[in-house]
Amino acid sequence: MAPPISADALVEAASAVAASSPAIAPNGMVLKDVAAPAAISVVSKQTVRPAGASAALVGGDLRLSVSDMPMLSCHYIQKGLFFPPPPGVLTTASLVSSLVTALSRALGVFPALAGRLVTLHDDSIVIRCGGDDDAAVEFYHAVAPSLSLGDFLVPGADVPTGLTNALFPMDRTVSYGGHARPLTSFQLTVLGDGAVFVGFVANHAVVDGTSFWHFFNTWAGLCRGGAPIREPDFRRNFFGDSTAVLRFPGGVGPAVTFDAEAPLRERILHFSAAAIRELKATANHSKRTGHQDAEANGKLVHDSRLHGRCSSEISSFQSLCAHIWRAVTRARRLLAADKTTTFRMAVNCRHRLRPAISPLYFGNAIQSVATTATVAELASNDLGWAAARLHATVTSHEDGEIRRAAAEWEGAPRCFPLGNPDGAALTMGSSPRFPMYDGNDFGWGRALAVRSGRANKFDGKMSAFPGQAGDGSVDVEVCLAPDTMARLLLDEEFLQYVSSPAP
Repeated sequence: MAPPISADALVEAASAVAASSPAIAPNGMVLKDVAAPAAISVVSKQTVRPAGASAALVGGDLRLSVSDMPMLSCHYIQKGLFFPPPPGVLTTASLVSSLVTALSRALGVFPALAGRLVTLHDDSIVIRCGGDDDAAVEFYHAVAPSLSLGDFLVPGADVPTGLTNALFPMDRTVSYGGHARPLTSFQLTVLGDGAVFVGFVANHAVVDGTSFWHFFNTWAGLCRGGAPIREPDFRRNFFGDSTAVLRFPGGVGPAVTFDAEAPLRERILHFSAAAIRELKATANHSKRTGHQDAEANGKLVHDSRLHGRCSSEISSFQSLCAHIWRAVTRARRLLAADKTTTFRMAVNCRHRLRPAISPLYFGNAIQSVATTATVAELASNDLGWAAARLHATVTSHEDGEIRRAAAEWEGAPRCFPLGNPDGAALTMGSSPRFPMYDGNDFGWGRALAVRSGRANKFDGKMSAFPGQAGDGSVDVEVCLAPDTMARLLLDEEFLQYVSSPAP
């Protein structure tokens, strides 16, 4: 039974409803220009402060690292989870209360998330963890009485971004804005069928995906009760002794490095565990038996072994990424044969550095690695060839390469150039290893689906999520220019590995 929603809340929300569901074009595509955010109405906002925060951290500063500072030009991360209707005994008021109480306790474990960015006299930027009334976040309660899960989770169609974007506060806030705005915000949206969405927005110069989901898990565990708390590691031991600073003259912050208004189509594609196993087997088989361009790929693998540990087996995720890289490049038909394409992904450096830092290190401990190939090379070589190139790039990024990249940034500090300026790049974000479903039970059961807002999206941006069933399947959120998406969805070579559409 769905939790009751007060009549006052329903009336207030209904007065703002512009449409009951997203419009569907004849080709099945959900139209992005349906301005349905009015169907989602915020009915309350609360200020939430940390409860019992660590005295060692409250009132202190955490200096942004060489991995944090480049993210100041990125939007805040926006991710959240759909859940089935909570138990009928849980009223909406008690639902909000339990989330807010647990949030306050979670912020006590992660007090930095309730702080603000401060630029010091030497232009270094720190997270000031509060200790006064400034240490707070915002929690929004919204209702969507005319909408149900079926309006958001549309099989075989584009993501209804006109709806999903309204599930998150602080839309398109740039991370440098954390000087004046909260570093995190939260929104509970109750749908008309009783299902709920829990959205979390976090400053990307403060957390990477690992720390983002660590906090989400902690919050859910405290709400559910009985879950052990894994304390974050606030030591600044990821190049924390660096004196490099990223200066912003006059305190004028950066803008994002891509066109946030460019038209996009967005779709969630589901790859079953069986399909991924087949891709991996195909990639590794062709790598063993093929001789095409063996000298080039052989050198890449040799170099990776010189730089650190190297498994000779191409991973499942590398095989999936290679499949996507080749297919999207085929769909970009205007690219010249000699055009260099780039596949970029973030690498978690926590376990790669020597000595390794804690897996619970708080902050950004990631670096972006790029693999390149020409359009002609991707077209004339097979899946194993492309996957081997990705494999060599990732396996070579160990301690020496991490330190080299950090030193290079220190020599020329700059914001990370997120985007696709030449129309030939793909960027894979997030990770199917993140505990998006596991550990995020707030006491109402396992989540039904992950969704994100429109932060940091551009032509060629991909995000990988674990499959909801926890069986090794992967959902990939694909953002492409409309004509490229149309061609990709007609590519039988690509689609043979895509399962029934993800929810």
